[in-house]
Amino acid sequence: MKYHEIKPDSRLQQYVKCYYIYESETNGTFEDTVFPSGSTEIIFNLGTGKWQTATGEGFVTTPSIELWGQIIRPLPIRSIGRNTMLGIRFFPHGAACFLNDKIDLFNNQVVDFRDLSGNEVSMLYEKLLETTTWNKRIGLIQDFLLQRLSLSEKRSARAAVVSDVMNEIKQQDFFDNLENVASRYGISSRYLQKLFLQYTGLTPKLYSKIARFQNSLRLVTKKDSSLTSIAYDCGYFDQSHFIREFRSFTGLTPSGYSAESSPITGAFANN
Repeated sequence: MKYHEIKPDSRLQQYVKCYYIYESETNGTFEDTVFPSGSTEIIFNLGTGKWQTATGEGFVTTPSIELWGQIIRPLPIRSIGRNTMLGIRFFPHGAACFLNDKIDLFNNQVVDFRDLSGNEVSMLYEKLLETTTWNKRIGLIQDFLLQRLSLSEKRSARAAVVSDVMNEIKQQDFFDNLENVASRYGISSRYLQKLFLQYTGLTPKLYSKIARFQNSLRLVTKKDSSLTSIAYDCGYFDQSHFIREFRSFTGLTPSGYSAESSPITGAFANN
């Protein structure tokens, strides 16, 4: 498996966390589990293989242009054959600036992005298939995003407020209540909750939990700290609180998680 991240153009850096390239190197099949990350993604499958996600009745093949909504519980996935994926990983507030729908409508779903963007994204996909270099492919992606961004000034302004609030919430020494946070931006806590859900798909409380979990996942993957130290460093009440929350997002205990047996999430956690 090859995984590589690319920084976006400076004009998109407040919305896009990174572009990434994922390539499976064999024709075999493997299964993994995707954990909640706080991010929404658009993924173009440019290879000959299939990418599948679990449902209650088994696995289903995802579309060639995928929109991944907020995943808030463990989601088993399966890679079949040689997949070549070009992904856009948005910051939690970022994807809403490029879509006309509320982000929370797509929670725990992988949907066909063509159903939301029509011919425009279908034409982009054809160009990506025809293009042979990754630099040119990234250029096509960025042109597409910049064009869509130019049509959403009002949404961008609201997303900026959500981004500022997120930066406050994820600080380790954050202990303020939502009412006080909202008042600093001249809005009500109810309206802030509404904005947060609309632009990230998450409530402020759930966003805080996922951000804390992702921090703990990076530390667990590195294997440099004890569980007690990780719990303390990530702001959990105690080790048992840390273990419960880790299990809720992964289905595993921290000691039972291994990056070697989870190549997808292991790659993401180390970048």
